[in-house]
Amino acid sequence: MERIEELTGPEKIREAVLRLGFLPFFKNEVPGFSIAEHTPPRLWFSDTEEGPWEWKGPLARTGECVYGKFFRGRAGFISRELFPVFANYRRSGYDFDALYDDGFAPCADKQIYDTLTRHGSLLSRELKQLAGFGKDGEKGFDTRITRLQMQCYVVIADFDYMRDRFGKEYGWGVARYSTPETLFGADFMERAYREDPEDSKARVYERLRAICPEAGEKQLKKLLGSA
Repeated sequence: MERIEELTGPEKIREAVLRLGFLPFFKNEVPGFSIAEHTPPRLWFSDTEEGPWEWKGPLARTGECVYGKFFRGRAGFISRELFPVFANYRRSGYDFDALYDDGFAPCADKQIYDTLTRHGSLLSRELKQLAGFGKDGEKGFDTRITRLQMQCYVVIADFDYMRDRFGKEYGWGVARYSTPETLFGADFMERAYREDPEDSKARVYERLRAICPEAGEKQLKKLLGSA
């Protein structure tokens, strides 16, 4: 596997994502191919130093590293350069409206997607409420928002934190969702859509094979969530 240096700060992760193109957050089917396996243990839950939990928001905000649940429903980064290719494969060449019109997306997914596009970006709790998934509304929000990320119609743009009386952030960050087109422009996917989705898929697998030459096809398919 291509070498990944010890990840001691957000800049190290950024460099790895831009060089490799893909980098899952958590340990997965391909040994050594994750942020978790290359970050010093002391940085995960430190009271004195920031670690990967704190770095992911600033990295997503750069616009160079797209963040979301892209790997078998688990989080990770994809470089902005490769994301359109990855998304064309995952979307099967459809924009969301065409996917829905052809009967391949349920109404509840469309409620989420349309609510998000109207508002630009929303915290998870805001999106859940506004899209009709409140206490007595639709069910299955978490499953649907994960599916929309796996399909690359939705990404995590940032994380919002509570602040103490000194203005210091604390607690677990709340995901702020958006769409790639909102973040990067309506024409972000235009060039990728000109390519056959099967060709995009082949390019994704070719890149992963180059990164992880020792991984078998079954491992790669499981990593991507297609097996």
